[in-house]
Amino acid sequence: MSKPRLSRATPSRKKQHVDITLSKDIDFRTKSTGLEQWEFVNNALPELNLSDIDTSVTFLTKSLALPFMVSCMTGGYAEAFRINRSIAEVCEEYRIAMGVGSQRQAMESSEYHRTFSIVREVAPTIPVIGNIGAAEVAMMTSSAAANRLVELIGADAFAIHLNPLQEFLQPEGNTNFKGVMKGIAMLVRGLPIPVIVKEIGAGISPDVAKRLLDVGVQYIDVAGAGGTSWAGVEIVRRKEKTSLQDFWDWGIPTATALREVAALRTTANKLRVIASGGITSGTHVAKCLALGADLVASARPMLTALHAGGKKGLKTLIGQWATDLRGVMFLTGSADIKALQQATLVRTWQE
Repeated sequence: MSKPRLSRATPSRKKQHVDITLSKDIDFRTKSTGLEQWEFVNNALPELNLSDIDTSVTFLTKSLALPFMVSCMTGGYAEAFRINRSIAEVCEEYRIAMGVGSQRQAMESSEYHRTFSIVREVAPTIPVIGNIGAAEVAMMTSSAAANRLVELIGADAFAIHLNPLQEFLQPEGNTNFKGVMKGIAMLVRGLPIPVIVKEIGAGISPDVAKRLLDVGVQYIDVAGAGGTSWAGVEIVRRKEKTSLQDFWDWGIPTATALREVAALRTTANKLRVIASGGITSGTHVAKCLALGADLVASARPMLTALHAGGKKGLKTLIGQWATDLRGVMFLTGSADIKALQQATLVRTWQE
C-alpha cells in the first residue's frame, strides 16, 4: 500500500464527528430500531434467585462480566486521548469489551498514536478491537499496515467498517469501494486475529453477510438503523438545508438486520453476531440477545454519559443497563445468557 499523504483533515473531521454527536439531534427521524415491536413473555414462576443470575459470556476467548461492548467511537485527535482513556478504564473495571474509533489517522501519522495505544495500557485484560474503514482496506496491497494498527493497541480482533452511505455524503468522502471484498479476504488470511466486519448504522443485509462468510469472516456487527444517523451527521457537516435529506433515514432497522443475519447460523455455525445501532438500555441488550446476538454494542449513549458526568456518569449508565439486563433475565426465568437467548419474544400481543 502506498504511504498515505499526511493530512490535518482527518483529526479535524474526527473532532467534528464527536462534537456533532454530542451537540446536535442526529437520531433517525422516521425510522426506529424495531426493537420496540418485540416483548418478552412474563414468567410469573421464574424459580430463580436474582442474586444467582449469571450475566457472563466469553468473547474472543476472554471472559466478560456482561455481554456488552462499548463500540468504536473515536481516536486520532488530541481530545480523544482523554475520551479513550476514560472509556477504557471503565470497560476494564466492568469487564466489558471496547472498540476504538477508526485508526485511519494512525496510518497517516504517528502524532496521535497515544490516543489509541492508551486503551490497552489502562485495559490490559479485556477484548480490544481495532478499526479501519472499507475504503482504506480496498487500497491495501498487503496486511502489513493493518498488522501495525493491531500491534498499536494489542488488539484481540480487527474491525472493518462498511460505510458507503457516510462516504457518499461526506464532503471529503472516498466513494471508491472497488476491491473492498478482496481486501477483507486478504486481512482474514493475513491477520493473526479475527476480523469483524461492521456497518455504522445502516445495517448489514443477509446477502452481504453471506458474501462475508464466503471469504472467511466469522464475526459480523449488523449495526442497524434507528439510533445515530451518520447520514445525518454528514448532512449537518455539509450545512445542507434541503438537499440529501432523503438519505437521513436510509438503512435496515437493527432488529430486522439482526434476525436475518443471525438466521444464517443454520448453515454457518461459526458465525458470531454483534448487535448495535440504537441500543439505549439494558432491555434493548436483552432483546438483541433473544433475537440472535452473541454480544451487544453501543457507542453514542456511552459517549454522552461520559461527556455529561465523566467516568462516574459512564459507570452509572453501565450499572443501570446491567441491572435492567438482570431484571429481564429474572422475569423470563433465564439463569444465564444462554437461557436468555432462548427466551420467548412476541411481536404483537393478540387476544
